Amino acid sequence: MIHGAQLIPRVRHADDRGYVTEILRSDEPHFQRFGQAYVTTSREGVVKAWHKHEKQTDHFYVVSGTMKVALYDDREASPTAGQYQIEILGEQGQDALLIIPNHVWHGFMSLAPFSALINIPTEPYNHDAPDEIRAPWDAFDDVWTIRHR
Repeated sequence: MIHGAQLIPRVRHADDRGYVTEILRSDEPHFQRFGQAYVTTSREGVVKAWHKHEKQTDHFYVVSGTMKVALYDDREASPTAGQYQIEILGEQGQDALLIIPNHVWHGFMSLAPFSALINIPTEPYNHDAPDEIRAPWDAFDDVWTIRHR
């Protein structure tokens, strides 16, 4: 596990009508603050990576489909510097909230024909000065290729 990242199990309360899942509550110990909430989608095999933030912490939850979410830690002072963390989230993966601390590279790829992810970052998006550092999808080790095992 990348230092500072957290994987918080969620419970999908399902019945014959559908389901409801509490994603993030302000009375949970891992809650920091609310910046905004948004949904991003992806088609199967499309990689949306890499980026990191100076200030904000991200809270990823896959609401539809399945996604491979990758983290890479290049923080020199971190005990997990140089390490990767790969999580499979969503319908065919873990039902969990992934908390991604600032300064950690991250991205995702849909493993389903269409997937949707909700992010609840700690900061609102600043259109004039985005808190985002970007790198190409292939800037680090290849974590996106599906390897048969």
